[in-house]
Amino acid sequence: MQPTLADIYAAAKVIRGVADGTPLVPSAYMTDRAGAEFLLKLENMQPIGAFKLRGAYNAVAAVRDASGVTCCSTGNHGRGVAFAAARRGMRAVICMSELVPQAKVDGIRALGADVHIKGRSQDDALAESHRLVAEEGLVEISPFDDPLVIAGQGTIGLEILQARPDVTTLLVPLSGGGLAAGVALAAKSINPAIRVIGISMDRGAAMHESILAGHPVEVEELPSLADSLGGGIGMQNRLSFPMCRDLLDQIVLVTEDEIYHAMQVLYYQDRIVAEGACVVGLAAVLSGKVTLEGPTATIVTGRNLDMEVFTRIITGQDVQLGDVTVKGKPYAA
Repeated sequence: MQPTLADIYAAAKVIRGVADGTPLVPSAYMTDRAGAEFLLKLENMQPIGAFKLRGAYNAVAAVRDASGVTCCSTGNHGRGVAFAAARRGMRAVICMSELVPQAKVDGIRALGADVHIKGRSQDDALAESHRLVAEEGLVEISPFDDPLVIAGQGTIGLEILQARPDVTTLLVPLSGGGLAAGVALAAKSINPAIRVIGISMDRGAAMHESILAGHPVEVEELPSLADSLGGGIGMQNRLSFPMCRDLLDQIVLVTEDEIYHAMQVLYYQDRIVAEGACVVGLAAVLSGKVTLEGPTATIVTGRNLDMEVFTRIITGQDVQLGDVTVKGKPYAA
C-alpha cells in the first residue's frame, strides 16, 4: 500500500533520536551562482554517513519473529540495514554487486553484517537477497520499494519544510526512487505548489528510462562517480515507480564531467566531503539544466566514498570509470 503523509509523521517518531535532525545550511557560493537562496540538507551527518538510515531503521524496527534481515544495496542502504539490525541484535546479510566500491563493502562489514557479493548488477544482488528470503527465512528490506522505507526517507522532506516553509524547489538525487518518492510525497502534501525535481547521472538512469517507457525497464549498470545512483528499479516495482512518475515535476540528467566539477565545488566552497550522488543537484544548477525560481534545497545524501577517487577529483586528476576516462581539471571558481 502506498504510504501517506501520516505514515511519514509516524516514521519521524520511530527514527527520533537515531536518524533525524540533520542541519539545513545555506551555500553562499551556490546562492550567488544560482541567483536564488540555495540550501544544503546535510544527510552526510547521519551516524552511518548517509540518509538511508532513516528508511532502513523505520523498516527494520517493524520486523518481528524473523531470523534476520537482508537487502540488496549499492552501499548506503546496506549500511543503514546493518546499523539498524545491530541496534536490535538481529542478523543482517547485505547483497551487493561487484561494482560497489570496496570502501562501502568494508564499511558494512565493520557494522557486523555479512556481505554477499553476487554478479555485476543490482539485479544479481537482488536475486541473492530473494534466495536468502526463500531458503533462510530472512526478511527483505527493499532499498526503495517498501512503504516503510519510503516513509522513512520522506522525513527529510518534513524537516526541510519545517525549517524553511518558503522553499519553492527541491532537487533530489534519483536512483530507485525511495528518497524522491518519500520527499515528494511529504513536500507536496504540505505544499502542493512546490517543485520537486529528480536528478540522476546520464549513465544507466533506471527510473528516468522507466518513466519514459511507461513501465519499469532494465538498464545496463555502468561505473559512475555517482555510484550510489546505480542499479535498476525492479521489474515488479509497486511503489517508487508510480510515485516518482506521478509526483516528480521533472527529471534531469547530468554528465560525469558535471558531477566531477560539482564535487570540487562542494569541497572547495562549502568544505564538504560527499559522494558523487550528493552533488547532482548542484551539477544540474551549475550546468544550467535547472533554473531556480526561489529558495531551493538539495540533499547531500552521504559521505561514504572512495577517498582515493575523491582525492584525485579535488586535485584535478583523471578518473577512470570502466572504459571511460573523466578528464581531470584543477578547480577554478
